[in-house]
Amino acid sequence: MAGPKVGERAPEFELPGSGGKAYRLEDYRGKGVILAFYPGDFTRVCTAQFCSYRDNPERLAALGLDLLGISPQSVESHDRWTTEQNLTVPLLADEDLSVAKLYGVVGFAGPVGKLVGLSTKGGSYTQRAIFVVDGDLVVRYRQVSRTGATFQDVDDLAEAAAALS
Repeated sequence: MAGPKVGERAPEFELPGSGGKAYRLEDYRGKGVILAFYPGDFTRVCTAQFCSYRDNPERLAALGLDLLGISPQSVESHDRWTTEQNLTVPLLADEDLSVAKLYGVVGFAGPVGKLVGLSTKGGSYTQRAIFVVDGDLVVRYRQVSRTGATFQDVDDLAEAAAALS
């Protein structure tokens, strides 16, 4: 599934998130948002990614956009990971991968992915991806990683957010 291209309307969604709050894309109309899809809580690369955001709050705030993490783990898992790592980014639970499918960021987990617990019942997983969505809810930047071995840090997010200028 391809998902939205740059210049296309971002698919609407509503997901439960960490801290017991529900998040809707529509809530970011007029402001914009960065959506960070990631494979899994408590994993090495995902922990490095979200800790890098935690460790750069001023630079992240300077982007003028909220940042949301989206993965297939439960809100309970997100809350435990947030507490363990002192994370500052809201994490949304896309347990059935419905939002990941809308955005075209579902991959098939091979045997290694299944062993490390990154796949869902159907053998799929959420690919690491960044979408910058403007205040009109149009995708202005899209980056999808097939392997998920690296992530976009705050410098990368700043470059991506520049697409709104």
